[in-house]
Amino acid sequence: MTDAWRNAWTAALDDLEMDVAATEAMLADARRYAETPPSDLWKPPTDLGALPLELRPRADEILTRQLAAAQEIAHRLTATRVQQAMTSRIETGEAVKRPVYLDCAM
Repeated sequence: MTDAWRNAWTAALDDLEMDVAATEAMLADARRYAETPPSDLWKPPTDLGALPLELRPRADEILTRQLAAAQEIAHRLTATRVQQAMTSRIETGEAVKRPVYLDCAM
């Protein structure tokens, strides 16, 4: 294995790990993250070839963190939908959209 190939994969995993860390930070403190959205999203490299076997444990650990973050995001999206449905049913005191007249001719 050449050093350049290993170094390229190490750099790619470093970038991916920073992206996962940014997502985890967003989930930990959504308000801070909303004020400063990401400017440089991770893009997968296209010219690296196969992953060196010695880097597989690190890649597996990053994948585990990605899956956990994705699961948390899905959970929060579901919770937000439920919260929206609940708040849409709350009367705010504003003009309520109800019938204005009652037809008693029936």
